[in-house]
Amino acid sequence: MTSKEEFIENFKKKTKQYSLEAIKIFQNLPKTEESRIIGKQFLRSALSVGANYRAVCRARSKAEFFAKLSITVEEADEVLFWVEVLIDSGIYKKDHIKDFEKEGKEILSVLSTARKNT
Repeated sequence: MTSKEEFIENFKKKTKQYSLEAIKIFQNLPKTEESRIIGKQFLRSALSVGANYRAVCRARSKAEFFAKLSITVEEADEVLFWVEVLIDSGIYKKDHIKDFEKEGKEILSVLSTARKNT
């Protein structure tokens, strides 16, 4: 396996783990109407990061690769938006979500760099 193939496989695992962490955060949200609404948006976008990255890996052309990668970048950025909303609204404490937020920023950075280099 080449280092590129290893990176791709490791990044697939990383984005899947990110999805699993998002599920845990969602499960720990307060049981209020606003938490439910924001939480669903947060969870959908977080799960989309891993799912769309897998689609990127299966792209059949450079154009398809770029398009799918762009969607993945948008979803990763959206997750961070919802994290900010959860924190700023007081629904979720920053101390409890800061590692997830850091991981999200790292994932977004990798995806954005890949898109710039495409």
